[in-house]
Amino acid sequence: MFSISSIHPIATAKHHSKQPLLQQQKQQCSAPYVNTTPSHLSLPLRIKHLHARCAASDSVFNHDIGVPFVSTRASGEVPEVNSRDIKLKIAIIGFGNFGQFLAKTITKQGHRVLAYSRSDYSRAAKEIGVEYFSDADDLCEEHPEVILLCTSILSTEKVLRSLPLHRLRRSTLFVDVLSVKEFPRSLFLQVLPKDFDILCTHPMFGPDSGKSGWGGLPFVFDKVRVGSDPTRAARTEAFLDIYRNAGCRMVEMTCADHDKHAAGSQFITHMMGRVLEKLALENTPINTKGYESLLNLVDNTARDSFELFYGLFLYNKNAMEQLDRMDWAFEMVKKQLSGYLHDLVRKQLMLETTNEQVGFDQTFMLPSPADNPRQTPPSAAVSENSKPDFVVVNGNNSR
Repeated sequence: MFSISSIHPIATAKHHSKQPLLQQQKQQCSAPYVNTTPSHLSLPLRIKHLHARCAASDSVFNHDIGVPFVSTRASGEVPEVNSRDIKLKIAIIGFGNFGQFLAKTITKQGHRVLAYSRSDYSRAAKEIGVEYFSDADDLCEEHPEVILLCTSILSTEKVLRSLPLHRLRRSTLFVDVLSVKEFPRSLFLQVLPKDFDILCTHPMFGPDSGKSGWGGLPFVFDKVRVGSDPTRAARTEAFLDIYRNAGCRMVEMTCADHDKHAAGSQFITHMMGRVLEKLALENTPINTKGYESLLNLVDNTARDSFELFYGLFLYNKNAMEQLDRMDWAFEMVKKQLSGYLHDLVRKQLMLETTNEQVGFDQTFMLPSPADNPRQTPPSAAVSENSKPDFVVVNGNNSR
């Protein structure tokens, strides 16, 4: 069967001179000719050639007629859109270190990148091959298909509310890269029109950890709201392909699960790094491997701004619980040490007793571990009655 179901009627009229050739090729097929009007032309796919397949010979005719085209194997079927054929127009809002870090890989994969930031990064944008805009209205009038927010956690709400959303196409895809996920999810659902698609993501690496490549590094994402139109689904997959093609380990996870896991890993890592930083650890001539790891931890966490660390604490409802657990654990270790080194044993071991000789009937035994039974840490689970399942956005409770 011969199908050119993705040719728009207007585009076909403009290229009427091509019809005799197409009619001639159509007659070579024994199957009847069927032409269906597509319903998926809202997203430009930037495919230069028309691919017309003859079912009888399974041959493909290529004709450069300059219109987007997606072929179907049978008339009436939902067209399959290959996300690898899509080159997106992506607007990065917030073009600081992290925005520039992502832009380098995105442009290398052939996508068109626009950028806007409060500071002037026009020179950096030019070096990367990015179109820089000093006005958000001008950028939105370019009708980017994806808006990628690369702002700090604390400034995200202010920046989002300042964008001229009315200048964007109604099906625009919004993506964030924050280190917390329930907060941007609630914010997007509250602020963005219902027609806008939402993809919450967290590249769990940065300019330092990802400077040698993204291979094997985790990338977490949650398709919060994606329209049912095939091209909108394909656009979302095309954006995710940026990270797949870079070799990331793709992890699809709900925003709630992400924040629960991140509080037990990322927040604790940053918390320990900040605490050790206060100790002013220094290199010694006899560094052990473990001590080297602590120095590296301090170095890695200190490079991030305190604003990021504060955001991890303020916008993740699980962070306070982890902070309480760390405080409990520290006290338990102190009590365990005190139990083993009570005053009498310490005086005996430090020879602080009187000059009397210690008899053999006196025992230099430390208290048994049974005297200090292990205690259960505070539960990591959040009970339904103790904590709500929503995030506060600008004073409003948003589920």
